Amino acid sequence: MGDSQSWTAAPAAAERARSLLATAWSCAVTADGGREEFVGAHSVDDDGRVLLSVPEDSALLAAAICAPRGEPSAVLEFADVAPVPVRSRIRARLWLAGWFVPEGDLLAFHATRVVLRQPTGAVVVDLDEFAAAAPDPLATAESRLLTHLADCHGDAVERLTRLVEPESLHGAVKVQPLAVDRHGLTLRIERTRAHGDVRLAFHRPADDVAQLTERMHILLSQASAASCPRALQRQRTDGDG
Repeated sequence: MGDSQSWTAAPAAAERARSLLATAWSCAVTADGGREEFVGAHSVDDDGRVLLSVPEDSALLAAAICAPRGEPSAVLEFADVAPVPVRSRIRARLWLAGWFVPEGDLLAFHATRVVLRQPTGAVVVDLDEFAAAAPDPLATAESRLLTHLADCHGDAVERLTRLVEPESLHGAVKVQPLAVDRHGLTLRIERTRAHGDVRLAFHRPADDVAQLTERMHILLSQASAASCPRALQRQRTDGDG
């Protein structure tokens, strides 16, 4: 059996791509055979267009602007890095191919192809779906939420492993929260020389942090019940406990 349960109730590729774009801090641009990294220099508008602020002496971007209009002349790359220290910390990568158009002091990027690569593989994201999608409502809070869970509630993380199939925990030396979105929580199970991820889906999506707190309490209650002896569980069900 594999390391992870089925990824039911997971974000669609377009939503995942928009979430990555909304939270990425750096952007790597490849154009005309060169590559340049920009940190804290991009923003994203409502339809997913990337707006980039670059130095006036950026030869790389000058080459991209001078390329034939309408032809892909640059590739933008974004990385999704787990906020909690784990092995293989990059959870996904996003590539946008297209060209730049000056808009005031910024460069607006017009994408002709969007590719999202996750551990499960790469997928080409439909451009219309990408433009229409919205980032996960928990995306901008995820880093703070996961860091707090790992640093202050290790006991809760350990309790949640009771919801994981025993074979997925075989040889585990450490379990960390890897990701959270409105659909569920992902745990990273680390072994001596390998690792695997397990998805714990919420019973319904969480649209804000308050709802997430309630969904987490339900998972923890389920985990506590899972640790009870079967006889005791039957006793409580029958109303004798």
